[in-house]
Amino acid sequence: MTEEKKEDAFGRLPQFDTEYFLETTKKLIGTPSPVGYYTEIEPVLDALAAEPGLTVSRDRKHTGYIRVPGKSHEKTVLAGAHLDTLGLIVRGIDADGMLRVRNLGGINFNNIEGETVCIHTRDGRTYSGLVICMYHSVHVFEEARTAPRDETTMRVLINEPVHTEADVRALGIRHGDVISLTPHFTVTEKGFLKSRFLDNKAHAACLLTLIRAMRKEELTPAFDTLFAFPMYEEIGHGGAYVPPEVSEYLALDVAVIGPEHTGNEYSVTICEKDRATPYDRALTGRLVALSEKHGIRGVRDVFYRYGSDASEAITAGANVYAGLIGFGTFASHGMERTHLSGVEETYRLLAAYVLEGGIL
Repeated sequence: MTEEKKEDAFGRLPQFDTEYFLETTKKLIGTPSPVGYYTEIEPVLDALAAEPGLTVSRDRKHTGYIRVPGKSHEKTVLAGAHLDTLGLIVRGIDADGMLRVRNLGGINFNNIEGETVCIHTRDGRTYSGLVICMYHSVHVFEEARTAPRDETTMRVLINEPVHTEADVRALGIRHGDVISLTPHFTVTEKGFLKSRFLDNKAHAACLLTLIRAMRKEELTPAFDTLFAFPMYEEIGHGGAYVPPEVSEYLALDVAVIGPEHTGNEYSVTICEKDRATPYDRALTGRLVALSEKHGIRGVRDVFYRYGSDASEAITAGANVYAGLIGFGTFASHGMERTHLSGVEETYRLLAAYVLEGGIL
């Protein structure tokens, strides 16, 4: 982690602006965007793109695209990081006014018990709530410690004086309303980032940090480049649509940490395969070569219970070369943790790919 411009024998990569990255990450994470709920995050992305004088276009899946022309127009490459997060959706209202919920994405109900949430109604109202188990107290329920935490046992308690289903409906809350979780974004003195939704808003902030640095330092991508921000990755179809001009899809997403994995918080992981597909051999090889060329601290890994926008593109039939990189992150889909040094290594490999080209 450094604010100095890194030099190597093969040329300088653009500066990693730690302050801008952290400000942008905090802004993105602080804006609710559970799967499919793009209402609040879209104007935030528009404003961030406007700062360096760029605009956002969108497809019908609400994927945002920032286009940056390259030195060569021979091909178009895409670097993407999804903006959707895990969340909940109202699936019922109990007679006592508690909300039954269903997950949006791979929620682990065990690690959201006791979390503060926000309920977003169709008419623009918001209400705070508390995630609880039906067997919520050891002083009351024998099953408090042993009951499973899943859709059958978890409820949202609205922080309003409601006691009946009619009371809840009077607030404007209905089936299908989206519920966002409080992220608790924190940066420690030692450079650790702790928050929900580092997956994947910290990688989206990496993209925006690079875009800003290229404009500031007057650097041009090797090829025409689309920076993409999908909204449905957490349920498996964020990258399913790819603009037809794109030939390479580099996804940025969190790398896992655990037994049988090589990733850590201080490095960038280059993924060779996830649960769906091996990543393109030539593109992955180029990423490995770029990391070695620039002295980027990186590891290679295989993910077993994991998919990305790039593998979603491949399984949906997109005619692209796919690759995946990301910083190692503890406790993905929970209260996540990574380190700024791993973020910077990921940023440097992204910059090398964009500025020097993928498959040549």
